[in-house]
Parts: sequence; structure tokens; C-alpha cells
Amino acid sequence: MNQEVRFRRKHVIIFLSIVGILFIYSLSSSRDCAGSEQFSRSKLDGAESWEVGQGRDAFLPNRKGPTIYAVTPTYARPVQKAELTRLSQVIRLVPNVFWVIVEDASQTSTLVTNLLRRSGLQERSVQLFAKTPTNFKLQGKDPNWLKPRGVEQRNEALKWIRNQLKHNALGEPESPAHSIVYFMDDDNTYSTELFEEMSTIERGKVGVWPVGLVGGLMVEKPVLNRDGLVLGFNSAWKPERPFPLDMAGFAISSDLLLENPQAQFSYEVERGYQESEILRHLTIVHDMQPLANRCKDVLVWHTRTETPKLDAEKALQKSGKKSNDGMEV
Repeated sequence: MNQEVRFRRKHVIIFLSIVGILFIYSLSSSRDCAGSEQFSRSKLDGAESWEVGQGRDAFLPNRKGPTIYAVTPTYARPVQKAELTRLSQVIRLVPNVFWVIVEDASQTSTLVTNLLRRSGLQERSVQLFAKTPTNFKLQGKDPNWLKPRGVEQRNEALKWIRNQLKHNALGEPESPAHSIVYFMDDDNTYSTELFEEMSTIERGKVGVWPVGLVGGLMVEKPVLNRDGLVLGFNSAWKPERPFPLDMAGFAISSDLLLENPQAQFSYEVERGYQESEILRHLTIVHDMQPLANRCKDVLVWHTRTETPKLDAEKALQKSGKKSNDGMEV
């Protein structure tokens, strides 16, 4: 009998011990779960904080930088809207860019107006027009290099920008706001980093950087000496030009344009000399400001959109129909 009592008491003690261990373990697990939940919530809060405080804005260069007037000559063609749409997506990400679009036409077009409205850039753009004289227009199957392009449009943009700068300077006669002018053709590819670099151009300077896929080379670039001064360019095409660089490879401090009203583009210069024609009034090679990691980074590419093959569309039009009837493509 005593042995049986002792046996039962032993089982009770073992049972209570197991219950006690399980109870302690459950308390410990609860604390771990609470700690884990708190840690997860902390991580989530951190993510939300990053998203709100650093998210999209973290990738927007120089929100309060100088205004960059990006000049884009454009003309009506099947790929026009596609190319301007691509540019608009870049400009939307760079808040200190003001887009100056100049159409080669006798009036502004609904297509460009609609594009600016739909991209939300109406407040950060102006839509101008300037028609190229007939004798300087490319005809039929003329190669695109046969005659200078964009001369009339870029000069119209320069006229508008100079007037704008003079108007803005009326309230600040001693120290007008610093701004930059860049010729942003619609068939190139641009990194948003380029505009961050551009924002560092000093007053009285022309900034320069490499351009990819141009002039028969993988990259055209300024050549610097050990002190970081521009000695020249590695251009393979007409290297004898005073400034053998691409239109996409430089930007101008606006004060230089105000001080030199004669600086503009011309129909009277030979092929490839448009860049040199405007820059000769503004700077010399050794005084240019090298950017893009001492001209080691490529942030813009001279790409071209392939001309679409529209043989079926032409055949359709001969029958009085259009695949895009009532649509803006």
C-alpha cells in the first residue's frame, strides 16, 4: 500500500514538473514572439519611413538646383510622339528642368500639346514653333546629314530663353538667378544623372562630358590633363573642328548667353560645325568645365529610333483607309 502511494506521488511530481516546464517555455515563446513582432514592426516602420522620406525623392537629382532649360527641336513624323514620350518620362524625374519644345511648323500641334498635358509637364514647359525655310528642308530621300537640322528651332528657343532671363533679372539686377541651357535632341537617350551633373555648372562656364555611340566611336569624350583641364577631344570625325563634340555633350551657363547675344546657330557653316558656331562666342576649350566623374562616365547616348516600315499602311491609305483613323499614335 505504501509502495503504491509512493508510486502515485512520483507520477504526480513528474506530471507537475512537465507542466511547469511547458508553462515556462510558453512564457518564453510569448516574449520571443512579442519581440519578433516588435522587431518586424520596427522594420516595417523603417521601410515606411524610408519610402516616405527617401523613396522616390531619393532618386530625384538636385530638386532645388538651377533651372535647366532643355531645348528640344522636333518635327512631325511617325515616331515623334514615341520619342517625345520617352523624353517626357526623363524630364518628369528631374524637377529643375524646364522643357522648351520647338516644332518645325507654322503653328504648334495638338499632338505636342496633348503630350505635355498627359505627362503633367504643362507648368514646366513652353511649346514654340519656327518653320525651317524651304531651301534648307530635307527633300525625299535626302540623308539626314545633307542639310543642317534644328537651326531655326534652336535659335527660336535661344530668343525665348534670353527674353525670359531678362524678364526674370528685372527683380534681381545685381545677381540674377543662375540657370543652364542644354540642347536635348529627341532621338537621344539620357540618364537622370546627367542633369544632376549639369546642375553643378558654374556661372560663366560651359560644362562638357562624354557622349556614347557617336562619331563612329563607342564614346566621344573630352581629354583632360593631370590637373583636370580640358586639352581637347578624342573625336575621330572632323577632329580639326574648333569644338569637335556632339550637341548632347555640353551645356551652357545662361549668363554667357546674355553677355553674348550674337551666339547662335547658322545655316552658313559647313556640316558638323553647328556646335563650334555657338561655342566660339562663349568659351575656349581649356576653360570648359569637365563633368561626369572627370569625363569618365557616360550619361547620354546618341541613339536613333529606327524608321518604321509602313508599307502596309501606305497601301491601306491608297484605298482611302488608315489603321490609326481617329487615333493619335
